[in-house]
Amino acid sequence: MTLFLFHIFMMLVPNMNEPDFIEEYHSALTKVKEQQFIAKYESSSNIDIQAYVISFKMKQAKYELMPWNKMKVFSTYKNQLEKLISEHSENVHLRYVRLVIQENVPVILNYSSDIENDKAYLIKMMKLQDNTDYLDPYITKNTSI
Repeated sequence: MTLFLFHIFMMLVPNMNEPDFIEEYHSALTKVKEQQFIAKYESSSNIDIQAYVISFKMKQAKYELMPWNKMKVFSTYKNQLEKLISEHSENVHLRYVRLVIQENVPVILNYSSDIENDKAYLIKMMKLQDNTDYLDPYITKNTSI
């Protein structure tokens, strides 16, 4: 019950520590906005930001016409995301982005093997008070948690 009330509170009260890229990512609802986000942030060396850039690059596969191009784009950036996660396995942003992707991609892409691990990790992290608490409402809204 306490965790539930905390999430309600977090949704109602704007968090001053939320990075701009989080709001920009979640409000980019068109191909153009996604591409603008990529262009703005792709040169960033911040791992948190890279998680979101890569996720939008993966999503660009959706706009390819040829199936093999879709697979190539998706696989290229999936591999980049997996590499980042292997190097930074405790990064909440990376794990959140992967969970969102894995829960939403078509089954045929066979990209769902980490759903349960990511859910368990994110639930554990949401129980802690840390500098990523601003992400908790997005996690509950955009995943099956």
